[in-house]
Amino acid sequence: MINESFYKGFYGLERETLRIDCHRRLASTPHPFNDNDNITKDYCENQLEIVTPVCDSIDELMDSLEELDKMVREVIAKNEESLWLYSNPPHFENESEIVIADFTGELYKKRLYFEKLEKRYGKRLYLLSGVHFNFSFDDKYLWSIFQGNDFEAFKRGYYLKLYKQLYVHSWLLLILTAASPVYDRSLTTDGEKGVIRSEYSSIRNSEIGYWNKFVPVLNFDNYDDFVKSLKSYIDNGSLFSLAELYLPVRLKPYGKFSVENLEKGVSHIEFRMFDTNPFEPLGINKLDLEFTHLLVMYLSTLNDFDLTAELQKQVLENHKSAALYDLSEVKIDGTDIIEKADNIIGQMCEMFRSDSTALEILQYERSKLNDRLCTHINDLMFI
Repeated sequence: MINESFYKGFYGLERETLRIDCHRRLASTPHPFNDNDNITKDYCENQLEIVTPVCDSIDELMDSLEELDKMVREVIAKNEESLWLYSNPPHFENESEIVIADFTGELYKKRLYFEKLEKRYGKRLYLLSGVHFNFSFDDKYLWSIFQGNDFEAFKRGYYLKLYKQLYVHSWLLLILTAASPVYDRSLTTDGEKGVIRSEYSSIRNSEIGYWNKFVPVLNFDNYDDFVKSLKSYIDNGSLFSLAELYLPVRLKPYGKFSVENLEKGVSHIEFRMFDTNPFEPLGINKLDLEFTHLLVMYLSTLNDFDLTAELQKQVLENHKSAALYDLSEVKIDGTDIIEKADNIIGQMCEMFRSDSTALEILQYERSKLNDRLCTHINDLMFI
């Protein structure tokens, strides 16, 4: 029987979207929510990010997202602006239209950081928007399974073990939620215009998407060594900060995402692979988040394993391959990716066999495997 506290957790979400004007071009107006911590901006001045409060349920999370989304739309409509509910940007002439977010005062260092990112990656990359989903178990559950003398050490080790499983299985969430196979030619070439259906179902997750200039290889022997391996990339200049670690899943601390805070412990797990879904009014499907929660629960029960440097490199290759539009030749551990996904969901069905709600969620995701939602996105009027 599953421990009831196992189902409990805390949830948060960050959704990035671009503001566009009445001509469906990148908005040139300043960010209009400078006094609202739940409605911020990211790399671009017109890249608006909704940050929900921490919620006790996914229902509460979606209600919060809906409320904030409504507020945003009402305010920007006064400037004849709207939200571009796609991961890939609309047409723009060149990078001069991509205005780095104007942070001043105590936040000025953030602008300097973005300017360094521009030199390393260019501006186009940062127009690719998405949804980040955050989850943590309720400590009551962790206390219920804790055995030992140091709870905080146990908690750090528990999340590190879980993180390894989620990292290895990130491709599964990608193939179920990819939603950005079409793009405007200006994304790759100045002055070009016109819609292209790419070879990828999710450009931001593909080999040409959001990745570092090197392949991060981390030390998973224990939590302290894990943090030290992250710090080493900052010390040698490969990363400006931990925020530049572009992996599909990350462990996050309380407060600012820094080595110092991560050394103290883990607050939550961050899932970064979700595209903004144009078929969903809020850009994300509630059932996809519910499935992610079930996947976390399932993977937390699996045995630990050695996440070697070689396997870490394969994990990233698997994730990038899962971003392809055509998955017919993609294999995971020697098995066709769709078959592999079906097998995992089948194992999850067995685990949750007494939970009718969970089984409905699993069946919803399973039904996507042969006819994924993203295969229909090319029918959209993109520009």
